[in-house]
Amino acid sequence: MSKPTRRLVIVVRADPVICGHSGEARNLAEAALSRGFDDVRIVTWPIEQLQRSGLPLKPLESVLPYSEGITVERPAPVGDYKIPDGRYLAGMVGRLVELFTDGVPTVAMSLYLTPHATAISEALSVARRTGLPVKVTSIAEAVGSDITNVVRSCVDEGNFGAAAQVFANYLSHNVCVAVSDYTKRLIVEAAEAIDTAQGTMFASQCQDRVTVSYPAIDSSVFTEITDNEIESALEKRDLERGNYVLFLSRQTKAKGVDDLIDGFCRSKASATSKLVLGGTGPDSESFRKQASESAAADRIVFFDDIDDTEKRLLMAGAGAYALPSKPRPEFTETFGIALVEKMLAGGGPVITTTTGGIPEAVGDAALIVEAGSPNSIASAIDDAMLYMSAEELKAFESQAKAHALQFDRINVFDQLFDNVLVPN
Repeated sequence: MSKPTRRLVIVVRADPVICGHSGEARNLAEAALSRGFDDVRIVTWPIEQLQRSGLPLKPLESVLPYSEGITVERPAPVGDYKIPDGRYLAGMVGRLVELFTDGVPTVAMSLYLTPHATAISEALSVARRTGLPVKVTSIAEAVGSDITNVVRSCVDEGNFGAAAQVFANYLSHNVCVAVSDYTKRLIVEAAEAIDTAQGTMFASQCQDRVTVSYPAIDSSVFTEITDNEIESALEKRDLERGNYVLFLSRQTKAKGVDDLIDGFCRSKASATSKLVLGGTGPDSESFRKQASESAAADRIVFFDDIDDTEKRLLMAGAGAYALPSKPRPEFTETFGIALVEKMLAGGGPVITTTTGGIPEAVGDAALIVEAGSPNSIASAIDDAMLYMSAEELKAFESQAKAHALQFDRINVFDQLFDNVLVPN
């Protein structure tokens, strides 16, 4: 087998994790093949570790295969029980060192700064000390939880060292990107707080160096859907086309699921339609209890086994797709990949809020509700399901698709790599 000429390595929480950024990694990997990379590797966590982590996961049998030329690697941990933590990260770093020192020109990209950008930085440091040829350009992509879940908590708790480690590591990469303008603003604001408290100079560097690269989505998966496919999927779930409101994301309070349940129950549409709550998450059980005690208990259904193929069909068949996210200390929506996927799939309108980076995802092509307001959600559900004419719905669908196509994976990949110097 001939030696590859250009390699892309993506370090991420990949499938089977239910997360838009695991899908983004897949899409960047597939786009790289069409743009001349002949060796693409996704370096991620062993399945057993993901299962222990508590992360929401798809059924393993539902994970779609990757194209030939894409290799998913799950390095084993290094050491035994005497090492209480860091064993899996050590395994990942070790494998990256091997990839970085075999002489192949490589672009290494991390999705999530903690710990994936750290793994790349450490591996590059080790690789350069081996004396072997290292031809690597690194990209670090910051997502919302990097700031809301890691840096912000460091700032709030006065944990200067940990926050400094995140920023210094981020800025050590050749290219620094954020998934939205909103995310970049969060990054700069958090850096300013550290600078003010400690006299560092992270904020100006972040302002100057961080650019925006929106999540990459395979638009063809969502736009090339037949009516027969939709009807077959709905029949299996006992759903009627256009007569259900769909939520399909991680089931957490930050996603506004509690408000959606209340809002659906207050809507007139709930008398004749269903609310479908798809996905899993840490708050699933509390939402099931809330739904079972609601006035529309017999019309609210939960599906925790939706795979990627079925997802797009349920999106296309929905009368509305609701993601009423609200800002919470543990998470704020910094883009909204599922919203873009729904707009590409067609069907009824998206119902969402202006939380975080959502406006960048939906533009003017969504029904906007007040975050944390069940009454506002109820009104939007009735507009989508009862009051909008067929012509209005069709125009809304066309506008949504036109806006969402800008996030197609080839377009996003090309714009990102316009700013990346691929090593020779």
